Amino acid sequence: MAITAAGIGSGLDIESLVSQLVAAEGQPAINRLDTQEAKLQANLSAFGSLKSALSNFQTAVQSLQTDSSFQGRKASSSNNELFTASASTQATQGQYDIEIEQLAQAAKLTSNSGDFAEASDVVGTGTLTINFGSESFSLTIDESNNTLAGIRSAINNAEDNPGVTATIVSSDNGPRLVLSSDDLGSGNAITTVATDNDAGDGNDLARLNALENNVNSEAAKDAVIYVDGQKVTRNSNSFSDVIDGVTLSLAKAEVGTVEKLTISRDESATKSKINSFIKAYNALATTTGQLSSYNADTGAAGQLLGDSTLRSVQSQIRQAITSSVSGLDFGTLAEIGITTDENNNLVLDEEKLDQVLATDYASVSGLFSSETGVANKLNTILEGFVGTEGLLNTRTDGIESSIGRIDDQREQLAVRLESVEARYRAQFSAMDILVGQLQGIGDFLTQQLASLPAPNSINSN
Repeated sequence: MAITAAGIGSGLDIESLVSQLVAAEGQPAINRLDTQEAKLQANLSAFGSLKSALSNFQTAVQSLQTDSSFQGRKASSSNNELFTASASTQATQGQYDIEIEQLAQAAKLTSNSGDFAEASDVVGTGTLTINFGSESFSLTIDESNNTLAGIRSAINNAEDNPGVTATIVSSDNGPRLVLSSDDLGSGNAITTVATDNDAGDGNDLARLNALENNVNSEAAKDAVIYVDGQKVTRNSNSFSDVIDGVTLSLAKAEVGTVEKLTISRDESATKSKINSFIKAYNALATTTGQLSSYNADTGAAGQLLGDSTLRSVQSQIRQAITSSVSGLDFGTLAEIGITTDENNNLVLDEEKLDQVLATDYASVSGLFSSETGVANKLNTILEGFVGTEGLLNTRTDGIESSIGRIDDQREQLAVRLESVEARYRAQFSAMDILVGQLQGIGDFLTQQLASLPAPNSINSN
């Protein structure tokens, strides 16, 4: 055992003794606090898992909660090569004849073949004006940009360019400047006017003026369609203001060909929402089952076994799932094909659901979305648990407060142990001094006794 300065009088390692005594006194309290915090943290994690599963289930429930949730519409084209369509809940079920006479097209001007040999060819200086629909902008052509490539960049970089893009296409007969409209429709035609400053240089004048003599390679056009024989013209190939709630996307014109647009109820979207509802419920059932489980063989128990909040979640949701809605031909989940198996999971009989959707869609909608429907009942229950003022937040806030109090107790314990350590150190220091003093007295007496004459020498005298 090493002897520290504090144990020099007694020969004891006082620092080690103090540390051991302080640890012996404090460790039971430390262990108790560690155990309490570990349990609280485990409960906090368990309630977090429960809240997550409940929130996911609530999202699925809310997708079935309103009447509009069941008003999905599906738009289908009899020929997707000509047009496709989509529909919102505002669309009315029905069928329309669609004929596409002409697609909307952007204007495109291309310089004449052979006017330029290279993109770096120099042209005359002057002014190039580009007319775009009802707007126009002008470019000053000078020595800084008087090449075909320079003019392309000047057009694209012009701050007042209303929507014209310039490119250079390198053909077998030399580069050609192409001006394209960014927007479709006949109102976005492009024309150009060149004014050359080099009036005395016919070559330069001709080369800049060549930009006036563009080939109208693609004329600006509006889209033209017929809906049930009624002509409709737009400057786009997407029509969203012709049939309420329907967007038509044109792909190809074919004069004289009439195709069908059909707007129908989107039963597949409804089935998808119901399947998401079942999946989220089963995930919740798995979570609650794990948290409340008990293994008789091993004694292992779920973290919230016996917890009143968890029991309330399970009972209230189970009651809502099995409840009936009056006034409907199909008033329970079981009657539309949703039943519970031996593991308390929901299972779907898709054939039965399809049949009910086809024959009594309103009952399926009412079963979930009516005021007393399953979705509204469940959402009210779930909000009571996971809402801002819900029971789970109350429980987790209480747990976090308890963890905070444990932190306070740790600080208080640390202060107390510092006091205990100081007390032990003072006691051992006093003992060390006393032992040192006694040791000194003992040494003195030993020396005095050693100096006395032996008994035989006294008798001989």
